[in-house]
Amino acid sequence: MAGPDRPVPLRALDAAAALWARVRAWRRIHFTAGGAAFTTGTMAVGFAAMNTGNNLLYLLLGAMLGFITVSSWLSEQAIRDLRVERRAPHAVTVGRDLRLTYEVTNRKRRFPSLAVEISEAGLPERAFLAHVPPLGHATAQSTNSFVQRGIYPLGTVTLSTGFPFGLFRKERDVELPGEVIVWPRTDRPVREPSHGVGRRPTASLASRGSAGPRGEYRSLRDYRIGDDARDIHWRSSARLQTPVLREYELAGAETRWICLDLAHEPGEAAEVAVEVAASLLARAHRQGRPFALVAGSEALTAGEGRAHFERALDLLARADFAPNAPAPAPPVSPSACVLVGVRSRPGFADVMAVGPSARLARDEVEESAA
Repeated sequence: MAGPDRPVPLRALDAAAALWARVRAWRRIHFTAGGAAFTTGTMAVGFAAMNTGNNLLYLLLGAMLGFITVSSWLSEQAIRDLRVERRAPHAVTVGRDLRLTYEVTNRKRRFPSLAVEISEAGLPERAFLAHVPPLGHATAQSTNSFVQRGIYPLGTVTLSTGFPFGLFRKERDVELPGEVIVWPRTDRPVREPSHGVGRRPTASLASRGSAGPRGEYRSLRDYRIGDDARDIHWRSSARLQTPVLREYELAGAETRWICLDLAHEPGEAAEVAVEVAASLLARAHRQGRPFALVAGSEALTAGEGRAHFERALDLLARADFAPNAPAPAPPVSPSACVLVGVRSRPGFADVMAVGPSARLARDEVEESAA
C-alpha cells in the first residue's frame, strides 16, 4: 500500500525515514581511528575524574572536551555555505581519463574553507581544495576512467573535511543532477567492408541539410559546429564576415550504412560488436564519407562531420542488448548496408559477425584485420 492507504504507524515510519535521510544529507560525522581513540580517552578521563574527584583530571577533561568542540566548530565552518558547480565533458571514450571540474564558491564573509574534499557516488577519485577564501572561489579537478560504455548518472556531490585535527570527518551532500556518456572504443582493427557497399544511395539518404565533401556542389550555407573546416569558402566568408561552407549533395557520395544487431544477451561479445560498429563509423568519418547508423529501433540518418560522428557514438553508448530486441530495419535496402552483430542475418551486403564468445570475437576481428 502507498500514500493515504498506508496505516498511520507506517506513514509515521516513512516520515521519520525521510527526515533522517534529510538530516544525513545535511551533515554526517565519521570518527577516524585517532578520533575514536581520543574520544575513548576523554570518556576514560571523565570517569576517573568523577570517581576520584581529582581537580587535575577535571581540568584535563575540560581541555579534551574543548579540543573536540573546537574541532567540530572548525570543521563545520569548512563545509558550510559552499556553492558547488560541476563542469564535465559531454562524453569520454572507454579507457580514457574523464576530468570533472568543480567550481566552489565560499559565501561566508569572514571564514575561509580549508582542506575540503569533493567526491561523487560511483566515482573512485576525489577532488581536493586546500583553501577557498571568504567570498571567493576556487577550482578543483578529479580524474576518473571507465572500463565499459554506457550512461553513468551523476547526482550527489559530497563535501567532506577532516580539518583541523583529523579527529573525525564531517560531510554534507549537494544535489547536482547530470550524466556522463561513455563512448565505445573506435580503434579496434576491422577489415574494410565489401566493395560496393553504400554505392546505391537513394534520395532518402540526403537529409536535414547534411553535407558531403565528395558529392555534387549544391550551394553555400552557414558554418555549424562540427563541420569540416576544409569546406569553408574563404572568399565568401571574408565578404560576409561570418564562416560559410560549400554544401554538397549526399547522393553524389558513397554513404556507409552500419546496422548493429542488438538481439543477443549482454556480454563481452556484444560489447565487441559495438566496438566494431564504432570503428567502422570512425573509419568512414576519417575518410570524409557520409555514414548512417541503425541500432535496434533507433536510426541516425546519413550525414558527416564531427558533430554527426558524436551523435552516432551517443547512440552506440545507449544501445541495450536483449535476446528479444528487434532486428535492424534500415530505411534503405539491406543490400546497401553492413550488418554488425553476434550472429548473421541474410540480405545484407556485408556481415561482420563477431562470434558467440568474446574470445572468438577477438580472434575473428584480428584475423580479418590481417
